[in-house]
Amino acid sequence: MTYLAPLRLGIIGCGNVLSAYRAAADKLKARGWAEITAACGRESQRTRVLQELGPVRFTVQPEEICADPDIDIVIILTSMSEHAALADQALAAGKHVLVEKPLATSLDDAEKVLATAQRSKGLLVCAPFTVLSPTFQILSRRIRAGDIGQPCSARARYGWAGPSWSEWFYRPGGGCLFDLGVYCLTSLTGLLGPARRVTAFTGVAVPEREINGRRIRVEAEDNAQVLLDFGGGCFGAVTSGFTMQQYRNPALEVYGTTGTIQMLGDDWDPDGYELWQNEVGCWQCFKETDPDWHWTDGLNHLVECIRTRKRPSVTPEHARHVLEIMLKAQQSGREGKAFDLTTTFTVPEFAEAALQEAAHLQHDRTREQRNE
Repeated sequence: MTYLAPLRLGIIGCGNVLSAYRAAADKLKARGWAEITAACGRESQRTRVLQELGPVRFTVQPEEICADPDIDIVIILTSMSEHAALADQALAAGKHVLVEKPLATSLDDAEKVLATAQRSKGLLVCAPFTVLSPTFQILSRRIRAGDIGQPCSARARYGWAGPSWSEWFYRPGGGCLFDLGVYCLTSLTGLLGPARRVTAFTGVAVPEREINGRRIRVEAEDNAQVLLDFGGGCFGAVTSGFTMQQYRNPALEVYGTTGTIQMLGDDWDPDGYELWQNEVGCWQCFKETDPDWHWTDGLNHLVECIRTRKRPSVTPEHARHVLEIMLKAQQSGREGKAFDLTTTFTVPEFAEAALQEAAHLQHDRTREQRNE
């Protein structure tokens, strides 16, 4: 079936990320591919939401969005603890679903959602969508092509001073891993494949936070160092926390037996990449392939997959694996032990266009260096 009429989007959760997804939906509407027709939020949000989204149907009942026969895609932007139940409900109703990160806050809930997704006629995509960026895909193809030899070690980081608008970030079911580390873990496993074992240090570095003028006690980790074992002597490290004021180092680094490749910027907002190869003997710098790429690209990807009847590159199995890593990292932080990982996923493969472009840029730069 080919969708000729615009797909109808229903949003559940009208908080801070609504504007970003509205902008993504506006681009799809301009192409005639999709449009927001309904939204669910708190009653106190009604006026603002209708001002931002225009004449859409507004409700305070999430089940109305999930059950509405006039909605094709349900976009879940609520607090983390609500993700799994809402995704399960929408999939059970036959909807396509985009759920913000993380997929769930327990592995049992994630397994239930995946089981429902297997039975549903709808597709499920789970944020974060870092593997969709052109720069990430170039890194992935270069690593697979052997441009840095055999990967041996990798590092990823993402953090900032922390949110000040909602308490749930610092309550059980929140924390820096679910909010921030999830990006790093999605990217590292997207590049290197499923991890086999995890150990971590996690804790509370800032015991009290001020949220909307009120002092609260922090109960979920706001600082984390996670170590991953990918097998074969290949290890990865993730630094994340609501404890990082600024940084200037690359978002991702992968070290191989014959070279190094690193992403500049953040993995959710890449700014090009750098490549070292022993045979070349210098750093090769590549500008950002697509400066306009946005972290909400999962919506565009889902709509394209529905229209073309393709399976998404972003899989719920990947999201489940990352969730298991985070949960066992939290457990490791509490108990001081390493834990084996049981879930797995298939690493997505990407088309060759961007790699060919990058190889052309590399060739030109190498020729310039030889002429100097």
